[in-house]
Order: sequence, then structure tokens, then C-alpha cells
Amino acid sequence: MRTIRSIFAILFLAGLPGLAAATAPEGAAVEAQAMTARELIEAGGLPMIALGLLSVAALAFVIYLAVVLRMQAVFPRGFLSELRATLEAGRADEARLLCGRQATAIGAIAGTALAFTQRHPDPDPTLLKEMIEGEGSRQAAQFQNQTHYLLDIAVIAPMVGLLGTVMGMLQAFNAVALDIAKVRPMVLADGVSQALVTTAAGLLVGIPAMAFYAYFRGRVARLVATLETGSAEILSLLTERRS
Repeated sequence: MRTIRSIFAILFLAGLPGLAAATAPEGAAVEAQAMTARELIEAGGLPMIALGLLSVAALAFVIYLAVVLRMQAVFPRGFLSELRATLEAGRADEARLLCGRQATAIGAIAGTALAFTQRHPDPDPTLLKEMIEGEGSRQAAQFQNQTHYLLDIAVIAPMVGLLGTVMGMLQAFNAVALDIAKVRPMVLADGVSQALVTTAAGLLVGIPAMAFYAYFRGRVARLVATLETGSAEILSLLTERRS
């Protein structure tokens, strides 16, 4: 977790010192190089607050997904073996309790299948398969929906940065339009600075969010494939038990 937090902090702040030199007037290059990250964030204006909140939300989702999208949290090792041994011993109630204690995706799938066989002592294999597949699809959709929040942040952050760009350029052009003869270079520099800082900040939040989304999307695909295999084993186990 400390590594993930460091990645976001570095990605968000690494480009800020360079922006100071890029957005300052030529005569103030030395002073611009001494600008702190806080001064650059203040130069970005209100959009930087939104981008800061988005970066915190992205970090929270990364930590959350890293915890919940683990194989042990979805398909614990040895669960099917224990379930098989319990059912073969004729302890159906204990098998249902075992599924209830497993707050995991495979536990929910097995629990749904066992509840169906309890209501229908001689279930139709086709209906049992549909019940298992339905619960499996629900679990898979839940995983996929959770990763989509990172995708939303990856899309929204650059748009917020673009909004800051427009606001900064409007500030600069308004300064020129009011009185072109008396316009001060620092007023123009403030507007251009806000435009560039917010653009870069939006990308610094959006790009890591998109990268982590791609990573977790691949992890979800592997977990779903494992759940499909486990669901087939549960179906086979229950049909063999009834035959």
C-alpha cells in the first residue's frame, strides 16, 4: 500500500517543478524554479481542488481493489475439497454453513446451488446449471463494476484539467481585452500558468488511473475464469451426489 501511495504522489508532483519554469515569464526563470508544489497548486485554481479529490478517490479505489481482487478473497484454496468431503459425508447442513462462513464469490455460488438443491431434492440439472451460472454472472459483474470507477476517474480527470485550461486562457484573454495598453505580463502569466498546470495535473491523475484500471481489468478476467472452473466443479459435484 505504501508503494501504491508513493506512485500516485510521485506521478502527481513530479511534473510540477518543470511547469513552474514553463509557465513563468522569461525574466523570472530563476524565481519560478523556486516555486513550491503548493504555489503551483494554488496557481491552478479551483480545478486543482477537484483534481486533488479525484486523486485521493483513485488511490482509495486502487487500495480497495488490491485487497478485494485477491485469489484468496475470491476463491480460497481448499474450499472445494472441504465442500466435497462434507457433502460426501452426507452433512448437507454443515456444507451450507461452510458456504455461509465463506464471504467469497465461490462461497456465494456454492451456497446458491445448495439452497436450490434443498428446495428441490431432485433438481433438474439444466435448472441447477442456470442457477449456478446466474450467481456466477452476478459475482463477475460486481467485480467488473468496481473496476469501472477507476475508468471513470481516468476519463473525468483530464476533462477537469481541460476546464482549468479554458478558465486560465479566459483569464489571460480578459486581461488583454480590458486594456491592451496597460496589461501587465504577470496577469497574462497567471492565466497561462493556470492553463498549463491544470492540464498537466489532469493527465497526472488520469494516466495512472487508466493504467491501474487496465491492470485490475486483467486480474478480474483471470478471477472470472477461475470462478467458471469452480462453478463447473460445483455443478459436477452436486449432480454426481444426486445420481
